[in-house]
Amino acid sequence: MKDKRQNSSQFNASNNRELQKLSSLKDVPPADQEKLFIQKLRQCCVLFDFVSDPLSDLKWKEVKPAALSEMAEYITHNRNVITEPIYPEIVHMFAVNMFRTLPPSSNPTGAEFDPEEDEPTLEAAWPHLQLVYEFFLRFLESPDFQPNIAKKYIDQKFVLQL
Repeated sequence: MKDKRQNSSQFNASNNRELQKLSSLKDVPPADQEKLFIQKLRQCCVLFDFVSDPLSDLKWKEVKPAALSEMAEYITHNRNVITEPIYPEIVHMFAVNMFRTLPPSSNPTGAEFDPEEDEPTLEAAWPHLQLVYEFFLRFLESPDFQPNIAKKYIDQKFVLQL
C-alpha cells in the first residue's frame, strides 16, 4: 500500500489569523446572543494554512472548530435563534470556506490512481471544512430555516459554485 497523500485546494490563508476565544453563547444574556453568534460566524471566515505550515496557528486553529461545533449545537437545540441578520453571515462564512480553486490533479508517481491499492488524496483542511458543512446542514435543516429569506443570499451564483 502506498503512503497517504495530502492535497489542498488553493485558497489564501487570512492575514490576521489570531482569533480570540469568545464567550459561550449560553453564557451571555439572550439579548446579546445574536451579536455574539455573528461575531463567531465572522471569526469562522478566517482561513488557515494546513499545507505549507501545518503547525502554525495551532491555538487559533482550535478556536474555529470549537465555535463551529458550538453554533451547530446552538441552532439545533434552540428555537427562534436563526434571525434574518444571521442569514447573510452564515452564507458568507460558508462561501469563504468552501468556494476556492481546486489544485490541478497531480499524481506524483504518474501511474493511474488505483482505489484498491492507493489511498485517496486527503484535503488538509478537512477537519475545519467538515465542521463548516455540518453547521451549514444544520442551518438548512432547522425548523427555523426560512427559505424566503435564504433565497436572497443562496442565489444562482452561490449554487453554481457548489
